[in-house]
Amino acid sequence: MPSSSSPSPPPWRDLFLAHLATMDPPEFALGTVRHHHRHAPTGRERRPSSSAVAALPPPYAPRVRTCICRGLWAALDPDPRNDAPRNPAGVWESDLPTFTTDVRMDKVEELWESAIDLDFRTTRGNDPSSPTTLKVGEELWEEGLARMRGKGKGETVRGTGKSADERRKGSGGGAAVEALFWARQPSVQWRMRGRAYVLAPDIESSPEGREVVALLKSRMRRPRRAEDRNEKEEGEWSFAREITAHFGNLSPLMRGSFRNPPPGRPMTLSVDGGAPRLGQPLDDLEDPVARANFRVVVIVPDELDQTDLSDPERPRRWIHTYVGAGYGKGPGEWETVEVWP
Repeated sequence: MPSSSSPSPPPWRDLFLAHLATMDPPEFALGTVRHHHRHAPTGRERRPSSSAVAALPPPYAPRVRTCICRGLWAALDPDPRNDAPRNPAGVWESDLPTFTTDVRMDKVEELWESAIDLDFRTTRGNDPSSPTTLKVGEELWEEGLARMRGKGKGETVRGTGKSADERRKGSGGGAAVEALFWARQPSVQWRMRGRAYVLAPDIESSPEGREVVALLKSRMRRPRRAEDRNEKEEGEWSFAREITAHFGNLSPLMRGSFRNPPPGRPMTLSVDGGAPRLGQPLDDLEDPVARANFRVVVIVPDELDQTDLSDPERPRRWIHTYVGAGYGKGPGEWETVEVWP
Protein backbone atom coordinates (compact mmCIF):
# COMPACT_ATOMS: atom_id res chain seq x y z
CA MET A 1 0.00 0.00 0.00
CA PRO A 2 1.17 3.56 -0.55
CA SER A 3 3.02 5.27 2.21
CA SER A 4 1.43 8.08 4.17
CA SER A 5 3.77 10.46 2.38
CA SER A 6 2.95 10.40 -1.33
CA PRO A 7 5.84 10.54 -3.81
CA SER A 8 6.50 13.80 -5.59
CA PRO A 9 5.90 14.21 -9.33
CA PRO A 10 9.08 13.43 -11.28
CA PRO A 11 11.01 16.30 -12.89
CA TRP A 12 10.35 14.98 -16.40
CA ARG A 13 6.57 14.60 -16.09
CA ASP A 14 5.27 17.96 -17.34
CA LEU A 15 7.62 18.10 -20.32
CA PHE A 16 6.90 14.50 -21.29
CA LEU A 17 3.14 15.14 -21.21
CA ALA A 18 3.59 18.35 -23.22
CA HIS A 19 5.52 16.44 -25.87
CA LEU A 20 2.99 13.61 -25.82
CA ALA A 21 0.26 16.16 -26.57
CA THR A 22 2.05 17.14 -29.80
CA MET A 23 1.95 13.57 -31.11
CA ASP A 24 -1.09 12.67 -33.21
CA PRO A 25 -1.53 9.82 -32.66
CA PRO A 26 0.62 9.34 -29.52
CA GLU A 27 2.51 6.32 -30.86
CA PHE A 28 5.42 4.56 -29.26
CA ALA A 29 7.50 1.47 -30.00
CA LEU A 30 7.27 -1.21 -27.31
CA GLY A 31 10.25 -3.55 -26.96
CA THR A 32 9.93 -6.91 -25.19
CA VAL A 33 11.81 -10.21 -25.01
CA ARG A 34 10.31 -13.38 -26.46
CA HIS A 35 11.26 -16.72 -24.92
CA HIS A 36 11.34 -19.65 -27.33
CA HIS A 37 10.47 -22.75 -25.31
CA ARG A 38 12.92 -25.53 -26.09
CA HIS A 39 12.44 -29.19 -25.41
CA ALA A 40 14.36 -30.25 -22.31
CA PRO A 41 15.46 -33.94 -22.39
CA THR A 42 13.97 -35.93 -19.53
CA GLY A 43 14.28 -39.45 -18.20
CA ARG A 44 16.38 -41.63 -20.48
CA GLU A 45 16.40 -39.24 -23.39
CA ARG A 46 19.86 -38.54 -24.70
CA ARG A 47 21.04 -35.03 -24.05
CA PRO A 48 22.08 -33.11 -27.16
CA SER A 49 25.73 -32.42 -27.77
CA SER A 50 27.12 -28.93 -27.27
CA SER A 51 27.32 -28.50 -31.06
CA ALA A 52 23.66 -29.47 -31.41
CA VAL A 53 22.68 -26.97 -28.71
CA ALA A 54 24.73 -24.27 -30.44
CA ALA A 55 22.85 -24.94 -33.68
CA LEU A 56 19.48 -24.26 -32.05
CA PRO A 57 17.93 -20.80 -32.35
CA PRO A 58 18.57 -18.55 -29.35
CA PRO A 59 16.22 -19.22 -26.42
CA TYR A 60 15.09 -15.60 -26.40
CA ALA A 61 14.81 -12.86 -29.00
CA PRO A 62 13.77 -9.18 -29.11
CA ARG A 63 10.31 -8.17 -30.25
CA VAL A 64 8.97 -4.70 -31.03
CA ARG A 65 5.64 -3.29 -32.14
CA THR A 66 3.90 0.09 -32.38
CA CYS A 67 1.35 0.91 -29.68
CA ILE A 68 -0.86 3.87 -28.83
CA CYS A 69 -0.35 5.54 -25.48
CA ARG A 70 -3.68 5.86 -23.65
CA GLY A 71 -2.44 8.47 -21.21
CA LEU A 72 -1.23 8.00 -17.66
CA TRP A 73 -2.88 5.56 -15.30
CA ALA A 74 -5.56 7.28 -13.17
CA ALA A 75 -5.57 10.25 -15.57
CA LEU A 76 -7.65 9.01 -18.49
CA ASP A 77 -8.38 11.71 -21.06
CA PRO A 78 -12.09 12.66 -20.99
CA ASP A 79 -14.17 11.71 -24.01
CA PRO A 80 -17.77 12.98 -24.30
CA ARG A 81 -18.66 9.84 -26.27
CA ASN A 82 -17.62 7.60 -23.37
CA ASP A 83 -20.67 6.51 -21.37
CA ALA A 84 -18.68 4.39 -18.93
CA PRO A 85 -18.89 5.35 -15.25
CA ARG A 86 -15.80 7.31 -14.21
CA ASN A 87 -13.81 7.31 -11.03
CA PRO A 88 -13.93 10.46 -8.89
CA ALA A 89 -11.45 12.98 -10.26
CA GLY A 90 -8.43 14.12 -8.29
CA VAL A 91 -8.21 11.12 -5.97
CA TRP A 92 -5.13 9.53 -7.53
CA GLU A 93 -2.54 10.49 -10.12
CA SER A 94 0.50 8.70 -11.48
CA ASP A 95 3.40 8.84 -13.92
CA LEU A 96 2.61 5.43 -15.42
CA PRO A 97 1.85 5.31 -19.17
CA THR A 98 -0.83 2.90 -20.34
CA PHE A 99 -1.81 1.08 -23.51
CA THR A 100 -4.55 -1.41 -24.32
CA THR A 101 -4.19 -4.82 -25.92
CA ASP A 102 -5.89 -8.14 -26.61
CA VAL A 103 -4.99 -10.97 -24.24
CA ARG A 104 -4.74 -13.31 -27.23
CA MET A 105 -1.84 -11.40 -28.78
CA ASP A 106 1.72 -12.74 -28.56
CA LYS A 107 3.04 -9.75 -26.65
CA VAL A 108 0.89 -10.57 -23.62
CA GLU A 109 2.90 -13.74 -22.98
CA GLU A 110 6.07 -11.67 -23.28
CA LEU A 111 4.88 -9.47 -20.42
CA TRP A 112 5.33 -12.45 -18.08
CA GLU A 113 8.79 -13.46 -19.27
CA SER A 114 10.64 -11.84 -16.36
CA ALA A 115 9.47 -14.63 -14.07
CA ILE A 116 12.32 -16.85 -15.28
CA ASP A 117 15.04 -17.06 -12.65
CA LEU A 118 17.97 -15.82 -14.72
CA ASP A 119 20.02 -15.04 -11.62
CA PHE A 120 19.89 -18.69 -10.57
CA ARG A 121 21.09 -19.75 -14.01
CA THR A 122 23.94 -17.28 -14.38
CA THR A 123 25.39 -17.07 -10.86
CA ARG A 124 25.03 -20.46 -9.20
CA GLY A 125 26.18 -22.18 -12.37
CA ASN A 126 29.57 -20.46 -12.06
CA ASP A 127 30.06 -21.22 -8.37
CA PRO A 128 32.59 -24.10 -7.91
CA SER A 129 30.94 -25.07 -4.63
CA SER A 130 27.49 -25.21 -6.17
CA PRO A 131 25.90 -28.57 -7.03
CA THR A 132 24.70 -26.99 -10.27
CA THR A 133 28.17 -26.12 -11.56
CA LEU A 134 28.28 -28.95 -14.08
CA LYS A 135 24.81 -28.26 -15.43
CA VAL A 136 24.63 -26.50 -18.76
CA GLY A 137 22.76 -23.24 -19.09
CA GLU A 138 19.86 -24.88 -20.87
CA GLU A 139 19.15 -27.16 -17.91
CA LEU A 140 19.24 -24.29 -15.45
CA TRP A 141 16.97 -22.29 -17.73
CA GLU A 142 14.46 -25.14 -17.72
CA GLU A 143 14.72 -25.53 -13.95
CA GLY A 144 13.99 -21.86 -13.40
CA LEU A 145 11.15 -21.98 -15.89
CA ALA A 146 9.67 -25.04 -14.18
CA ARG A 147 9.82 -23.41 -10.75
CA MET A 148 8.31 -20.10 -11.80
CA ARG A 149 5.83 -20.96 -14.53
CA GLY A 150 5.49 -24.70 -15.05
CA LYS A 151 7.15 -26.61 -17.91
CA GLY A 152 4.09 -27.15 -20.04
CA LYS A 153 0.87 -25.41 -20.85
CA GLY A 154 -1.10 -27.67 -18.56
CA GLU A 155 1.37 -27.94 -15.68
CA THR A 156 0.49 -26.16 -12.48
CA VAL A 157 2.71 -23.29 -11.38
CA ARG A 158 3.92 -24.03 -7.88
CA GLY A 159 2.10 -22.23 -5.12
CA THR A 160 -0.69 -20.92 -7.37
CA GLY A 161 -2.78 -23.94 -8.38
CA LYS A 162 -2.92 -22.46 -11.89
CA SER A 163 -1.23 -23.32 -15.16
CA ALA A 164 0.94 -20.75 -16.90
CA ASP A 165 -1.79 -20.18 -19.50
CA GLU A 166 -4.40 -19.67 -16.77
CA ARG A 167 -2.20 -17.14 -15.03
CA ARG A 168 -1.79 -15.15 -18.25
CA LYS A 169 -5.57 -14.86 -18.52
CA GLY A 170 -5.55 -12.86 -15.30
CA SER A 171 -3.71 -9.88 -13.90
CA GLY A 172 0.05 -9.94 -13.44
CA GLY A 173 3.09 -9.58 -15.66
CA GLY A 174 6.09 -7.62 -14.48
CA ALA A 175 8.36 -8.21 -17.48
CA ALA A 176 11.06 -5.70 -18.37
CA VAL A 177 10.10 -3.51 -21.33
CA GLU A 178 11.30 -0.41 -23.14
CA ALA A 179 8.94 2.15 -24.68
CA LEU A 180 10.37 4.60 -27.22
CA PHE A 181 8.50 7.85 -27.93
CA TRP A 182 9.68 10.13 -30.74
CA ALA A 183 8.12 13.58 -30.40
CA ARG A 184 8.71 14.92 -33.89
CA GLN A 185 7.74 18.58 -33.39
CA PRO A 186 10.06 19.30 -30.45
CA SER A 187 12.61 16.76 -31.82
CA VAL A 188 12.93 14.92 -28.52
CA GLN A 189 13.26 11.18 -28.04
CA TRP A 190 12.06 9.56 -24.81
CA ARG A 191 13.15 6.02 -24.01
CA MET A 192 11.25 4.69 -21.02
CA ARG A 193 12.58 1.55 -19.33
CA GLY A 194 10.73 -0.33 -16.64
CA ARG A 195 8.23 -3.13 -16.11
CA ALA A 196 4.78 -3.73 -17.55
CA TYR A 197 1.76 -4.99 -15.63
CA VAL A 198 -1.38 -6.44 -17.20
CA LEU A 199 -4.75 -5.47 -15.72
CA ALA A 200 -7.47 -8.08 -16.31
CA PRO A 201 -11.08 -8.43 -15.11
CA ASP A 202 -9.79 -10.14 -11.94
CA ILE A 203 -7.82 -7.06 -10.88
CA GLU A 204 -9.72 -6.69 -7.59
CA SER A 205 -10.89 -10.26 -7.03
CA SER A 206 -7.79 -12.46 -7.34
CA PRO A 207 -4.61 -12.60 -5.22
CA GLU A 208 -2.55 -11.79 -8.32
CA GLY A 209 -4.77 -8.83 -9.12
CA ARG A 210 -4.57 -7.46 -5.60
CA GLU A 211 -0.77 -7.75 -5.74
CA VAL A 212 -0.74 -5.65 -8.91
CA VAL A 213 -3.05 -3.08 -7.27
CA ALA A 214 -0.73 -2.79 -4.27
CA LEU A 215 2.34 -2.46 -6.48
CA LEU A 216 0.81 0.22 -8.70
CA LYS A 217 -0.52 2.18 -5.73
CA SER A 218 3.01 2.29 -4.34
CA ARG A 219 3.92 4.33 -7.44
CA MET A 220 0.76 6.47 -7.40
CA ARG A 221 0.07 9.51 -5.26
CA ARG A 222 -2.81 11.49 -3.83
CA PRO A 223 -2.58 14.99 -5.34
CA ARG A 224 -4.79 16.59 -2.70
CA ARG A 225 -3.57 17.76 0.66
CA ALA A 226 -4.58 15.53 3.57
CA GLU A 227 -7.08 18.09 4.87
CA ASP A 228 -8.73 18.34 1.43
CA ARG A 229 -9.19 14.62 0.84
CA ASN A 230 -12.65 13.10 0.57
CA GLU A 231 -12.76 9.69 2.24
CA LYS A 232 -15.96 8.76 0.42
CA GLU A 233 -14.43 9.47 -2.99
CA GLU A 234 -11.23 7.63 -2.09
CA GLY A 235 -13.28 4.61 -1.07
CA GLU A 236 -15.20 4.71 -4.35
CA TRP A 237 -12.09 4.85 -6.55
CA SER A 238 -11.82 1.46 -8.28
CA PHE A 239 -9.24 -0.17 -10.54
CA ALA A 240 -12.02 -2.18 -12.20
CA ARG A 241 -13.98 1.00 -12.96
CA GLU A 242 -10.86 2.58 -14.45
CA ILE A 243 -10.41 -0.42 -16.76
CA THR A 244 -14.02 -0.09 -17.95
CA ALA A 245 -13.46 3.62 -18.57
CA HIS A 246 -10.45 2.75 -20.75
CA PHE A 247 -12.65 0.35 -22.73
CA GLY A 248 -15.30 3.05 -23.11
CA ASN A 249 -12.72 5.55 -24.38
CA LEU A 250 -12.13 3.37 -27.44
CA SER A 251 -14.19 3.86 -30.58
CA PRO A 252 -17.05 1.37 -31.16
CA LEU A 253 -15.05 -0.21 -33.99
CA MET A 254 -11.98 -0.59 -31.78
CA ARG A 255 -14.10 -2.12 -29.00
CA GLY A 256 -15.52 -4.56 -31.53
CA SER A 257 -12.00 -5.68 -32.50
CA PHE A 258 -11.85 -7.59 -29.22
CA ARG A 259 -14.56 -9.86 -30.66
CA ASN A 260 -12.45 -10.59 -33.75
CA PRO A 261 -11.02 -14.05 -34.46
CA PRO A 262 -7.84 -14.79 -32.46
CA PRO A 263 -4.94 -12.66 -33.77
CA GLY A 264 -2.36 -14.75 -35.62
CA ARG A 265 -4.63 -17.76 -36.09
CA PRO A 266 -4.43 -19.24 -39.63
CA MET A 267 -7.52 -18.27 -41.60
CA THR A 268 -7.91 -21.85 -42.82
CA LEU A 269 -8.71 -23.05 -39.29
CA SER A 270 -12.17 -22.90 -37.78
CA VAL A 271 -13.05 -20.27 -35.19
CA ASP A 272 -15.33 -20.72 -32.20
CA GLY A 273 -18.59 -18.80 -32.30
CA GLY A 274 -19.60 -19.32 -35.91
CA ALA A 275 -18.40 -17.48 -39.01
CA PRO A 276 -15.51 -15.11 -38.21
CA ARG A 277 -16.17 -11.43 -38.74
CA LEU A 278 -14.07 -8.28 -38.72
CA GLY A 279 -15.18 -4.67 -38.40
CA GLN A 280 -17.95 -5.18 -35.84
CA PRO A 281 -18.81 -1.91 -34.06
CA LEU A 282 -19.64 -2.47 -30.41
CA ASP A 283 -21.57 -0.18 -28.06
CA ASP A 284 -22.03 -2.56 -25.12
CA LEU A 285 -19.36 -1.72 -22.54
CA GLU A 286 -19.94 -5.02 -20.75
CA ASP A 287 -19.93 -7.34 -23.76
CA PRO A 288 -18.66 -10.60 -22.21
CA VAL A 289 -16.55 -11.71 -25.18
CA ALA A 290 -14.85 -8.37 -25.79
CA ARG A 291 -14.25 -7.67 -22.11
CA ALA A 292 -12.77 -11.14 -21.58
CA ASN A 293 -10.14 -10.32 -24.22
CA PHE A 294 -9.55 -6.66 -23.32
CA ARG A 295 -6.53 -5.68 -21.22
CA VAL A 296 -5.02 -2.46 -19.95
CA VAL A 297 -1.23 -2.56 -19.60
CA VAL A 298 0.52 -0.14 -17.24
CA ILE A 299 4.23 0.64 -17.63
CA VAL A 300 6.06 1.37 -14.37
CA PRO A 301 9.20 3.29 -15.39
CA ASP A 302 12.49 3.01 -13.54
CA GLU A 303 14.57 5.01 -16.02
CA LEU A 304 13.95 7.60 -18.70
CA ASP A 305 16.50 8.47 -21.36
CA GLN A 306 15.65 11.93 -22.75
CA THR A 307 17.50 13.15 -25.86
CA ASP A 308 16.84 16.65 -27.20
CA LEU A 309 17.83 17.01 -30.87
CA SER A 310 16.13 20.35 -31.49
CA ASP A 311 19.49 22.13 -31.85
CA PRO A 312 21.73 20.22 -34.29
CA GLU A 313 24.77 22.10 -33.02
CA ARG A 314 24.10 21.30 -29.37
CA PRO A 315 22.11 18.13 -28.78
CA ARG A 316 21.52 17.33 -25.11
CA ARG A 317 20.69 14.20 -23.17
CA TRP A 318 19.54 13.40 -19.64
CA ILE A 319 19.10 10.14 -17.73
CA HIS A 320 16.30 10.19 -15.14
CA THR A 321 16.51 7.32 -12.63
CA TYR A 322 13.89 6.36 -10.07
CA VAL A 323 15.25 6.15 -6.54
CA GLY A 324 13.02 4.63 -3.88
CA ALA A 325 12.84 5.67 -0.25
CA GLY A 326 16.24 5.80 1.40
CA TYR A 327 19.57 6.69 -0.18
CA GLY A 328 19.08 10.21 1.17
CA LYS A 329 15.95 10.63 -0.94
CA GLY A 330 12.31 11.09 -0.07
CA PRO A 331 9.62 8.59 -1.05
CA GLY A 332 9.73 7.91 -4.76
CA GLU A 333 12.13 10.62 -5.85
CA TRP A 334 14.03 10.77 -9.13
CA GLU A 335 17.66 11.55 -9.84
CA THR A 336 18.59 13.36 -13.06
CA VAL A 337 22.04 13.38 -14.62
CA GLU A 338 22.96 15.16 -17.85
CA VAL A 339 25.22 13.02 -20.03
CA TRP A 340 26.92 13.40 -23.37
CA PRO A 341 24.46 12.69 -26.20
